[in-house]
Amino acid sequence: MSPRKLFEQELEELRQDVLQMAEWVQDGYDCLFAALEKKDGDQMRRYVRHDRTIEDMQRNIESQCLSLLTRQTPVARDLRTVSAALKVVTDLERIGNHLSDMAELFVRMDLPELSRYSPAFPDMVRETRTLIGKAARAFVERNMAMGQEAIDADDGIDDFFNRIKEDLVKELKKDGSDADGCVDALMTAKYLEKIGDHGVNIGQWEIFQETGEIDEIRLL
Repeated sequence: MSPRKLFEQELEELRQDVLQMAEWVQDGYDCLFAALEKKDGDQMRRYVRHDRTIEDMQRNIESQCLSLLTRQTPVARDLRTVSAALKVVTDLERIGNHLSDMAELFVRMDLPELSRYSPAFPDMVRETRTLIGKAARAFVERNMAMGQEAIDADDGIDDFFNRIKEDLVKELKKDGSDADGCVDALMTAKYLEKIGDHGVNIGQWEIFQETGEIDEIRLL
């Protein structure tokens, strides 16, 4: 097999590994909120350890990327792919961390009904999941238009966060008896907002992968 063919094969393996990691993160997101909806405390406590697998995947992909960079002499397009993959797996790992943090928070809150704190919570949970799924798919499929859609969707996530914050302030002004719960609910909304931000990053790295530009600044 020629060096170029071997390199292309390894690039495809890298894309598949990034896809597997993205799918694992998305499955974790689904499992976390399914356990919350079912009030499954045992599953929630098991989930706290979920991100260890994600960290292992990240280290494996980073090793692949560094191997490709040191053993080959990639052209600009290939170099963008490898560089972007290094960044994307960092964002995926941080999403995994936020999910694990929320699992710990939900256990401490005794598996709360989030919509009790704000009717905007179910929509925020759903739309955040949609955003990260779209961003990950855009990167793996090299779909710039979809990556931009993921970036644009973050405005809606920010709107949900602001609505939840306003609802919690009203609740505290009306009755401060559950102040701790309101603070934890705000933390949950903030975790979701951060997950959305990481999804935006992934969408931006897809655009970089194709153009060499991020935030209209040419990097490569």
